[in-house]
Amino acid sequence: MELGFFTMPIHPLGRDWRETLREDQEAFLLADQLGFREGYVGEHVTDLAENITSAAMFLATLAGRVKTIRLGTGTVNLPNSHPAHVAGQIAMLDHLLDGRFNFGVSPGGLLSDAEIFGNLDADRNAMFLEAIEAVLKLWTGEAPYDIDGPTWKITTRRTLTPEIGQGLIARPLQRPHPPIVVTAVAPFSKGVAAAAARGWDPISANFLLPKWVATHRRSYEEGCRSGGRPVEFANWRVAKSLFVADARETARDYATGPNSPYRHYYKSLFTKLVKNGRGNLFKEDPAMPDEALDFEKVFEKLALWGTPEEVADKILAFREEVGPFGVLLYAGHDWADADLARRSMTLMSEQVLPRINRALGRGSAP
Repeated sequence: MELGFFTMPIHPLGRDWRETLREDQEAFLLADQLGFREGYVGEHVTDLAENITSAAMFLATLAGRVKTIRLGTGTVNLPNSHPAHVAGQIAMLDHLLDGRFNFGVSPGGLLSDAEIFGNLDADRNAMFLEAIEAVLKLWTGEAPYDIDGPTWKITTRRTLTPEIGQGLIARPLQRPHPPIVVTAVAPFSKGVAAAAARGWDPISANFLLPKWVATHRRSYEEGCRSGGRPVEFANWRVAKSLFVADARETARDYATGPNSPYRHYYKSLFTKLVKNGRGNLFKEDPAMPDEALDFEKVFEKLALWGTPEEVADKILAFREEVGPFGVLLYAGHDWADADLARRSMTLMSEQVLPRINRALGRGSAP
């Protein structure tokens, strides 16, 4: 098993935006120093608690500051941007990061973003597919492109002047394109199977119950087989909210106490998703009414905490439940106590992961 980082930070309202952005940057820099393999960041435009409005712009601020970690968008919400804008920005980012970049994409899940961008009532899955197809054509096709889709008409036919470079979209450093990953937030995700069939790989969200994360393994396997590619679970990434401390009492208080950033994170997500009709993510039984959901029981299954020994054991038990996967993505949260937050990431890298891999008896393999 390898270790990565994923953050869709939910900071308390009222914190200085500059401060939270610096904190989130520091988390990525620390992950790089600790040898995390890769790190992803989400984006939302209409949520003041989720402070990163552009994943690509945020990652660009880390160019030249990280040494070995691969960085990824987690994700670019494609229906909310013109494909030509995405193609140009992501191509530049791939060059800024010297090719250590993974392109995470999705239809976007925040309904207020969909509303403000005018696609709340549209088929965002269809828009997503149209957009990613257009981006890939722009990177591999020849100008003037002439891409004619239901949402976007893309061409430079009237203005193309190739001898000076006008009318051409830049291409990424990695050819034909950076590795593509998709986030999976639904049980029995059809998107995972479709993505795997196309050669893309999934990230299972940290706010999905283990029972439903397990369904992604089957979807991924089905997609790989239908796409004629080897089934390599080393490419399956699973995000999890983790907190590690030297003392059990410290871990319990920071992860579950009334002022816990983990509690704040899940309370915000729980409220948001249930209100927006996504309460099924938190139900062991899909027939359960939303009114019967118990936040405390849900929270207990989603956040793992303890000493290094305890967290290693809990992750191994989680792995037994969902199936072997290749990369465990440590989910980033607000640094209510920066020293404890840094210590947790350090313990995760230096003590928890080695314990897990010794228990598995095969290094970093899934």
